[in-house]
Amino acid sequence: MFKAITTALAGLAISATLFVSAFAAGVDVNATTTGLALRGYDPVAYFTAGAPTEGDFQITATHNGATYRFASEENKALFVANPEAYAPAYGGFCAFGTAMGFKFDGDPHLWRIVDNKLYLNLAPGIQKRWEADRANLIVSADTKWSEIADKTPEELQAQ
Repeated sequence: MFKAITTALAGLAISATLFVSAFAAGVDVNATTTGLALRGYDPVAYFTAGAPTEGDFQITATHNGATYRFASEENKALFVANPEAYAPAYGGFCAFGTAMGFKFDGDPHLWRIVDNKLYLNLAPGIQKRWEADRANLIVSADTKWSEIADKTPEELQAQ
């Protein structure tokens, strides 16, 4: 099973490398080259609306070098008061990929809140695998994150 998962991740690595290499706002936050986190989706809305919600380009806040957009001033105020409560785990990188020691793009539409933390994944198949063993994968990702947070996706894939 582990070999199949590793093989699947390796296959995604080539296309994900091209996609993620365009990301920049710091190596520990998955943001576009303009510094936009979550592709412009409101991180608070996952908790309040229970769904990915596009943020308004006029309602923003900066956290860890990335710009977050919000659907309302109320959501922005909640975020500013406690950004760690709403910012996605692993800087918005794929939770499954993080558990494997890599940084892949997290898709704002492939998400789950577990124990009041927002997790994103790269692709539907990866999300399904993550859901099947998420408790163990979260433990693994938490451990790996401390090792990979300060590395670029390219550095991790070159190892």
